[in-house]
Amino acid sequence: MLQEDYIKKLEDSLKQFLQPVKNIPFNIVIEVLSSKKVLDFDENNSEHKTVLEKIIKAAEIAAKDININGISRSRPNEVGNDVEVFVKNALTNLNIKVETPQTNQGNKKSTGYPDIIFWYNDKPYYLECKTFNKKNLTTTQRSFYLSPSEDFKVIYDSIHFCLSFEIFNERKKNKNWYKCKSFKVLSLEKLSLDIKHEFNSDNKRLYSNKDGAKILFEKNL
Repeated sequence: MLQEDYIKKLEDSLKQFLQPVKNIPFNIVIEVLSSKKVLDFDENNSEHKTVLEKIIKAAEIAAKDININGISRSRPNEVGNDVEVFVKNALTNLNIKVETPQTNQGNKKSTGYPDIIFWYNDKPYYLECKTFNKKNLTTTQRSFYLSPSEDFKVIYDSIHFCLSFEIFNERKKNKNWYKCKSFKVLSLEKLSLDIKHEFNSDNKRLYSNKDGAKILFEKNL
């Protein structure tokens, strides 16, 4: 009976834990994960306005290059990685120092949020690069991801921008060639985030014939 009560309490606890947590402000999440503040974009701040103008100019240059060269990918959700390269090149062409963000352990890591850090007047600014399809713009399709990490990529108090390009497929010679029609520049400090929990395991537990996973058959070829 005690064992059954324990299992029931454990099941109830897990059910509560698995309930998604919704509408957490982005700035709070970043501060919890990094101890760094997300600064508000101030439309009346002349330096903020200048930085925005630089991002817009870089977006225009990147969009032009994308439409000249095209991006060849089998699926549209893979295009975002290529867009980042065009944006970095455009910022560099504007004499803006741009880098892959450094983590709190001193590593430069390309994966994970955010994509880019750039500098203006010796101040850091974070920039995430994304793409969107206008047909899905008002849907609840998940499009922004931010995962906790022991080696997190935010190490400065800063404004966090997002540059997102509207892409379309111009198919040629049986290949998907993606180009862009428009772009949006966003300020992320008030973005609302949700948490969706997941269970996971690792190779050692999955393939070692221990910890519950039983190997039923294996064969060397």
